[in-house]
Amino acid sequence: MVVLNRIYTKTGDAGTTALGTGERVPKTSPRIAAYGTVDETNAVIGVARTHLAGAEPDVDAMLLRVQNDLFDLGADLCVPDKGQKLPYEPLRIADTQVARLESEIDQMNSELEPLRSFILPGGSPAGAALHVARTVSRRAERKMVELAALPDEPVSAAALKYINRLSDFLFVASRYVNNRGMGDILWVPGKNR
Repeated sequence: MVVLNRIYTKTGDAGTTALGTGERVPKTSPRIAAYGTVDETNAVIGVARTHLAGAEPDVDAMLLRVQNDLFDLGADLCVPDKGQKLPYEPLRIADTQVARLESEIDQMNSELEPLRSFILPGGSPAGAALHVARTVSRRAERKMVELAALPDEPVSAAALKYINRLSDFLFVASRYVNNRGMGDILWVPGKNR
């Protein structure tokens, strides 16, 4: 369990931070950028949840599970699996978390009409906030893929699948909270020419 009884440590004052392994890395490292962007995604989801205000308790419960998963993902990323024995079992994203996201996407999507156009981010405040979360999660995915492409910077397949499914989940959730898609704003190609 995590115990945070002291918030500032001064250990990062010189521009480095510690991974979960204790290794110190620059705060600009690709790994820090990846899990920092996962954290941003989590924060934006928190904002989206405030806009639901009890109107969508099932979606709110899903989003709360996602927020917990994103802490798991951050924990996974801050302890890179380099095949070394650690004195503890590191937390890793599991395929069951990916499967749950897929199931929840299917559940919400079953109540939506098929899209016949791209949609513009917006609709309700909750829908708009979920679109922002979707775009931040896509950035997190790009950071994670970029990290995984570097030598000696492993990222698990389950973690990459999870972040990829998450943006799909957030897209469907945005449509779902936009009055089951009825509040979506459709893109009209070339409308303002």
